[in-house]
Amino acid sequence: MKFYIAIISIILLASCQQPTKQLPILGNSIITGKDTAYPTIANFSLTNQDGQTITNKTFDNKVYIADFIFLSCPTICPKMTKEMYNAYLPFSTNDKVLFISHTIDPQHDSIPRLKAYANNLGVSSAKWHFVTGNQDSIINLAEHSYFSTAYADSTSPGGFTHSGGLLLVDKNRHIRGVYNSTKPEETQRLINDIQTLLKEQF
Repeated sequence: MKFYIAIISIILLASCQQPTKQLPILGNSIITGKDTAYPTIANFSLTNQDGQTITNKTFDNKVYIADFIFLSCPTICPKMTKEMYNAYLPFSTNDKVLFISHTIDPQHDSIPRLKAYANNLGVSSAKWHFVTGNQDSIINLAEHSYFSTAYADSTSPGGFTHSGGLLLVDKNRHIRGVYNSTKPEETQRLINDIQTLLKEQF
């Protein structure tokens, strides 16, 4: 009898130890022998709403969510920020999760304007960085590191064209998901994926 109980216990234990779901790593990989290298976010140095320098080091051993906006955007940006905020709320006290919003209009989005915008949202400066810097560097970062569309366009409302994606980045600087910020169900998917990534990496 004890033998059968032991066998049943082993089977139940094995059934509970399903492999943890892992998110894909996005971007074209490079295979060299037995090693596979994936694209990573390039080094950057930007300034946040508190005037602090924000670099890749800021996100060491963190997962983070990134987007590209501008404060005078008359179209998609308010929706993006709303959905970013909705993703922020469940992780507002989790020190392993950070958020970063890059302005693609640094000429107008000064540090005081970014600070006022963040304060109006009621978010923690240490948790959600609104960053500015050299416009060409930010647009290059968007296009080549985050595979996100961002460029000046006089024919577009507000003078810029940019994508509405929220991007999930892991602690190794790999992009693990892209989410359409115009759809609330995509925000829920992002929240679920953040939880999955935290289980995978910590």
